[in-house]
Amino acid sequence: MIHASRRARVAATLPGHEVAAVLVTAAVNVRYLTGLDSSNAALLLTAGGEALLATDSRYAETARERCAGVEVIEDRDVAGALLSRAEDAGPVAVEAGRMPVGTFRDLAGAHPLAPVEGIVETVRAVKDEGELASLRRACAITDEAFAHVVEGIVPGTTEREIARRLAIAMIELGADKPAFDAIVASGPNGSIPHHSPSDRAVEHGDLVTMDFGALYEGYHADMTRTVAVGRPAAWQRDLYDLVRLAQRAGRHAVRVGATADEVDAAAREPIAEAGHAGHFGHGLGHGVGLEIHEQPFLGPGRTGRLEDRVPITVEPGVYLPGRGGVRIEDTLVTRDDGPELLTLTTKELLVL
Repeated sequence: MIHASRRARVAATLPGHEVAAVLVTAAVNVRYLTGLDSSNAALLLTAGGEALLATDSRYAETARERCAGVEVIEDRDVAGALLSRAEDAGPVAVEAGRMPVGTFRDLAGAHPLAPVEGIVETVRAVKDEGELASLRRACAITDEAFAHVVEGIVPGTTEREIARRLAIAMIELGADKPAFDAIVASGPNGSIPHHSPSDRAVEHGDLVTMDFGALYEGYHADMTRTVAVGRPAAWQRDLYDLVRLAQRAGRHAVRVGATADEVDAAAREPIAEAGHAGHFGHGLGHGVGLEIHEQPFLGPGRTGRLEDRVPITVEPGVYLPGRGGVRIEDTLVTRDDGPELLTLTTKELLVL
């Protein structure tokens, strides 16, 4: 019933794109619409709601067992097989930004195709309560893992070791696996927003930024915390307090109907007023779900309004080259009565 409802929501958008059907080839979108997790599958969904799923012999039996209300055909050329069944249909939408150019070129010779951006992702942005329950558990595991690992961060511990401990803790607490490779940045490495954990050992007086999350039932958590090892210097405390203020402003701006750039601006303003506009170069946040980065995206010039039940991150940061940086990130969900915070670990500066 859940997958049928999702297909109906996508099918309802097709007349607006002036197409008779959509060919879904991105694995994550096939999973969203059918429940099949496969490395080789595609779905043909018509404006009338009829669904035809193609996969190869490795997944065909599973598809027939799990994908109720969907006709399953077995073929290795999944996209070609589906288009051959659409001969009498009008133009078929394909996923712009997902389908390789070479594949599009080959398929367009057999049937008129219309590239459409975000045709499934726009629907995916609004989560059902089952999805939110999985995401809520992913975030709870992330919180618990942080509590397990943070007290063990002492001078001499390497960034790589902290990342490994976080991964192990999340799995032991029930995660499918880490949602992504953790970022652990200590001392001057904190000025690099996406620093890869290295063999640098944490030193007394460092700030340590950890960006990580758990994957649970396919749903990705995302959280960043920055801690101090030993008493922080005045500039470190001031930097942390600034980012914490900006992060709170961003969270408070999250509401149904708010635009993506409005939320970004709410967090960016105090950072700019403090003279650090040039030290916050990335967007404020992004949607999370079956992918770690998905619609909507919060940033300057980003369009679109937040709807009810959309999980997003709010993650401002300030990065000082050669010195270090601070980022604080939470995952939260838009609700009609105000945002629901899913990552609950304190935003106070922890001094270890």
